[in-house]
Amino acid sequence: MKLVVAITGASGIELGIKFIEYLPEEIEVHLITSDHALTVNQFENKNITLHDNSNIAASIASGSFQVDATAIIPCSMNSLAKIACGIADNLVTRAASVAIKEQKKLLLAPREMPFSAIALENMQKLAQLRVIIAPPIIGYYSESHTLEDMERFIIGKWYDSLGITNNLYQRWNG
Repeated sequence: MKLVVAITGASGIELGIKFIEYLPEEIEVHLITSDHALTVNQFENKNITLHDNSNIAASIASGSFQVDATAIIPCSMNSLAKIACGIADNLVTRAASVAIKEQKKLLLAPREMPFSAIALENMQKLAQLRVIIAPPIIGYYSESHTLEDMERFIIGKWYDSLGITNNLYQRWNG
């Protein structure tokens, strides 16, 4: 599986980092960050290619590269608004545009709350295009007792949405 992971904004980047850390080793990750301080060096034993957000000519900027899914975790409201309006002025927004165009899975994890009416309108517009809008919301039924349990639940639900097999959280048995 080829997976684009983009990390935008400043708050919540820990979830984006953990999303990558928990990925199975066989997944080919193409990483874009809005903060160039984040480097591939912190991910040991991962199949990761780091792309410069300003390089809209990168391989992942083309539908012919055949990415299976794209996840933007966290997704800043600025990135979400650009994606909703079809603005592809950097590699993150271009990769999202390609995912929509190619009808591939695109998961956005908006991180700011409360959501403004404008943000909700943008999310609705994207959801109608089959974009997965998945803010990091705790499932209280998951019986999470620690912050790590909560993070594993959220990341596990994101993996479920993208078709990535995982056992990061206790599933509901009825």
